[in-house]
Amino acid sequence: MITGVVRAREARIRLRIRGPRRREQEIEAVIDTGYTSGLTLPPALVAALGLRWHSVGRGILADGRTCLFDVYEAKVVWDRRERRVLVDEADTDPLVGMGLLTGYELKVQVRSRGKVTIKRLP
Repeated sequence: MITGVVRAREARIRLRIRGPRRREQEIEAVIDTGYTSGLTLPPALVAALGLRWHSVGRGILADGRTCLFDVYEAKVVWDRRERRVLVDEADTDPLVGMGLLTGYELKVQVRSRGKVTIKRLP
């Protein structure tokens, strides 16, 4: 199970991200159920982790605009297991999307300091 907290009306969890050559960092990420991919990281964090470039992605923003972005490979410790993930690079706070939440139940107590739980589905 993964746990977190609601701050500033955002459900947040802490994750450990690993890049090549044993580079790793613990981050706080916002859960974004409107984001269909798995994980977004800002350029500075992608560089600090030394992530390997994978491809170019295309996305549709909330305002309907289409954007291109670089996609990298990383590992994330998710539910006490290491998982290989594709990371979309974007100039924003780290985001966890529905792609990473697939196969899990998300519960959020939507109030200040509310509890966030992510539990694997049977």
